[in-house]
Amino acid sequence: MTTSQYLENINQRYKLGNATEHTFRGDLQQLLESLVPTIRATNEPKRQSCGAPDYILTKKDIPVGFIEAKDIGDKDLDGIKKTGNKEQFDRYKASLNNLIFTDYVSFHLYRDGEFITKISIGEIFPSSGGVVADRGGIKPIPENFTAFENLIKDFCTHIGQTIKSSKKLAEMMAGKARLLSEVIEKALTSDENNSEDSTLKDQMHAFKQILIHDITPKGFADVYAQTIAYGMFAARSHDATLPTFSRQEAYELIPKSNPFLKKLFGYIAGLDVDDRIKWIVDDLVTIFLACNVDEILKNYGKSTKMEDPIIHFYETFLSEYDPKLRKARGVWYTPQPVVNFIVRAVDDILKTEFGLPQGLADTSKTKIKIKDFHKATSDLRSKTKEMEREEEVHRVQILDPATGTGTFLAEVIKLIHKKFEGQQGIWSNYVETHLLPRLNGFELLMASYAMAHLKLDLLLTETGYKPTKDQRFRVYLTNSLEEYHQDTGTLFANWLSSEANEANHIKRDTPVMCIIGNPPYSVSSSNKSEWIEKLISDYKKDLNEKSYNSLSDDYVKFIRYGQHYIEKNGSGILAYISNNSFIDGVVFRQMRKYLLECFDAIYILDLHGNAQKKEVSPDGSTDQNVFDIMQGVSINIFVKTGKKKKNELGEIYHSDLFGKREFKYEYLNENTLNTIKWNKLDYSVPNYFFVKKDFKGVETYEKGFKIDEVFIHNNTGLNTEFDELAIQENKNSAENILEILKTNSDTEVINLLGLKQDSIEKVRKAILDIKNNNPKILKIKVKPFEDKFCIYTGKSNGIMGRPRHEIMKHLQNGENLGLISMRQYAYDVPYHCYTFVSKHIVTSRLFMSNKGYCSAFPLYLYPEVNAQQTISQASERIPNLNVVIVKQIAEKLSLTFTNEKETTENTFAPIDILDYIYAVLHSPTYREKYKEFLKIDFPRVPYPKDKNTFWQLVKLGGEIRQIHLLESPTVEKYITQYPIDGDNVVEKPHFVNSPPKKGNLGKVYINDTQYFDNVPETAWNFYIGGYQPAQKWLKDRKGRKLEFEDILHYQKIIVALTETDRLMKEIDKIDVE
Repeated sequence: MTTSQYLENINQRYKLGNATEHTFRGDLQQLLESLVPTIRATNEPKRQSCGAPDYILTKKDIPVGFIEAKDIGDKDLDGIKKTGNKEQFDRYKASLNNLIFTDYVSFHLYRDGEFITKISIGEIFPSSGGVVADRGGIKPIPENFTAFENLIKDFCTHIGQTIKSSKKLAEMMAGKARLLSEVIEKALTSDENNSEDSTLKDQMHAFKQILIHDITPKGFADVYAQTIAYGMFAARSHDATLPTFSRQEAYELIPKSNPFLKKLFGYIAGLDVDDRIKWIVDDLVTIFLACNVDEILKNYGKSTKMEDPIIHFYETFLSEYDPKLRKARGVWYTPQPVVNFIVRAVDDILKTEFGLPQGLADTSKTKIKIKDFHKATSDLRSKTKEMEREEEVHRVQILDPATGTGTFLAEVIKLIHKKFEGQQGIWSNYVETHLLPRLNGFELLMASYAMAHLKLDLLLTETGYKPTKDQRFRVYLTNSLEEYHQDTGTLFANWLSSEANEANHIKRDTPVMCIIGNPPYSVSSSNKSEWIEKLISDYKKDLNEKSYNSLSDDYVKFIRYGQHYIEKNGSGILAYISNNSFIDGVVFRQMRKYLLECFDAIYILDLHGNAQKKEVSPDGSTDQNVFDIMQGVSINIFVKTGKKKKNELGEIYHSDLFGKREFKYEYLNENTLNTIKWNKLDYSVPNYFFVKKDFKGVETYEKGFKIDEVFIHNNTGLNTEFDELAIQENKNSAENILEILKTNSDTEVINLLGLKQDSIEKVRKAILDIKNNNPKILKIKVKPFEDKFCIYTGKSNGIMGRPRHEIMKHLQNGENLGLISMRQYAYDVPYHCYTFVSKHIVTSRLFMSNKGYCSAFPLYLYPEVNAQQTISQASERIPNLNVVIVKQIAEKLSLTFTNEKETTENTFAPIDILDYIYAVLHSPTYREKYKEFLKIDFPRVPYPKDKNTFWQLVKLGGEIRQIHLLESPTVEKYITQYPIDGDNVVEKPHFVNSPPKKGNLGKVYINDTQYFDNVPETAWNFYIGGYQPAQKWLKDRKGRKLEFEDILHYQKIIVALTETDRLMKEIDKIDVE
């Protein structure tokens, strides 16, 4: 077929008036194969429905180019319109390096995502209007035919440039893997929706059954695509024949040390591979044809000055593939100095505490009993029969239960290899006989698993190891936090089952002595198997906590997991770097006690670096995390020798390491477990802290009453779980949102309010809640000195997730008072007490904390009201106070307690108790003296010393209360000015000191020209509940215009903060104890 014949054919079809883009596909296919006879242009609808372009051009089964065709006269062949082709075209440009977009007449060529050229071989002319069906026609442009034919020939013979850059390879791999993931997801979704069977669907269900029980088609597609990409990467790194590469060759090159990956690639390379993914896998082959992986890795290691180029290459790949995925999965490579320190520490402990002079290189063996499970009859239908036999295994079995890319296991190999300097002749024999049989790893994610195998394979080759037999690495694809399965041999994907079965042997029988690694951190853990939940329940015994979320974090489960295996073995070492919350969080107290009961010695090297707590070094200099994360971390080494008596507690040693990241790396490289200066800690019952605490004055402090004891009914602030809908800046906005919810469907609400599509379930719940209950618009305190308006029904899992109605119902009418405080806080800020007051319902995040939520303590309780009553019409309110504590105060002061404030002499009321407490909690001396206690539990308040002291404190506490509620006339007496006119838009708020003659005053600029003048620096820097209100209030309004009321409100805040500072100093003149 010639170009002229092609145009004649499509013109005839086009003029009929009923043609679509599909009508012309056969014509273009014939033209392409006529112009370039060596290529095959494939057009398969099944592939297209799963995300493939319309035409895949192949040469000897290797893709050379792709064409996406639109209908003749398409209005967005440039792919720039969001409502047109932009999303699809952008996706293809990011993943396919030789690509044409066409409407069958115009052809736009792209290479590596960049536009190259375009050419038209015809001109579409409009309809004459004479015939209804006539769409006009196509007029050829003969002068463009030769250029077009040359373009197609060049397109079909294009050879990508040799890839020499590691970043370029990572980018291209990521692009192909991303497209492959989308294709797999669409194929699986189609199979599920149409109830069709496929090998892909079978494999996903096997994954669901054995590995990740809540995996979705998207999740499976993601790990599957990454694994294929990295399997190819691993195969090509072993390829000595660089001019050739294919799916089949990849299968042959996967080393036998990784049987699972080899079986997976047996499927990928075989005839049964799902045709819907075959094309993109073949396209992935083309990028490896254009590169020398081995050379790239060598150069990458040199250029990054990293000892482990593979993991850094993987990070580059992940950041290109999906930056959010890295964060969601906790994929943070462990820095080499940390890994090296932990491995050396374990080696030293084996020598000094266990009498093993070779440490991790030990070759001694021990006998164990092995359980075998067999079917009693050959038909496999009868029950499983358990049999036991004896086997000799190595004593020092090493396990990394969250192997990731194998960093810790690789470090073990490096350390042991150093011990064989001058003994290279026996190294290979040692590896096969005494190293590989005791080096174990578990990993849940396929891509990381594939990387771990590749890393260990390359490392052992680099050490000079020459295998004499096919021996797999004992790194398995399995979920560490699930107990072994007795039988998994009947699943569809038996290659996955055999992997799980071999992992079961370690879980069930292997006497693991050393457990090392960097377990994942995830509070919202999806690892909820009955086995690990039962183990973790030991950490929750007798806690009586309202929330156990922190104890469900994955890193806690991995510590409990490691403890279980060390206990099972009778002795051993557990060495992790992990989230450091468990070393001092109150909710972890039973966990700490349980660890002390199990282990002889525990070493905690606290690396700090908690950006959430704004940690700094003791000298005030910068403190950085060793990872790129906010959460502080610690190196934790737990040692069980078996010598400690059962009823004894182990010894706890602690050391701090502050400073910049590089300093910490240097320190870890230069020190050993023995050279660190450890502080041996005393047990602080009942909390058993793993950090040093100053509990001087504990006897005096504990004589006071706790605020959660005096205010009987209390709870944490409410959680909306959907602030965008539930909380609004003003009453009008809240009323508008309520009306929208009342009168629109869930989809309409999302579109009207510009909400994310994935919030539709929350919107549905909100609509149902509004419909079935009686919504109110209420004031809500969201930060100190900041009220907003919310839609409130009091029902859980509606417009609010947890409205805490049992407490908040007492703060609805604006007539009650609620003391706000924190049980725990972690921020090292001035004024070591989190306290405020509110007349309205409060959010749980009123204060700044990563140690839980603030709590509300209503002063009064209101009775339930019926439908005809308002709260103010209901029967008498009652004090929310412990009568025993009130009685003790009354007796000590010789005063009579009354439920409401009276003017009679020698009486006191609930408001006086609240004001007394509020004054004590604002005493700087009290806060400093008891700061360690205030960080870990609700405050204890001393009983009033005498009547005179009591009334002095009541007066000052009442003044601070009224100031914090902005009800005191004092806050209306502004001490600042706002002198310059302008647009009032907050851009970059900052404080500038005024000349010295003006004292400790300055200007608070909201933009380049406008400012608040004569602001005391004390007010600007003042802390309440971890926040600096004068700064926080403005920062929350960046990009917004301050209205008249806002400008006055901010000046009230400045007065309130200044007065709070003054009154606190007044309180400090009184001896509160």
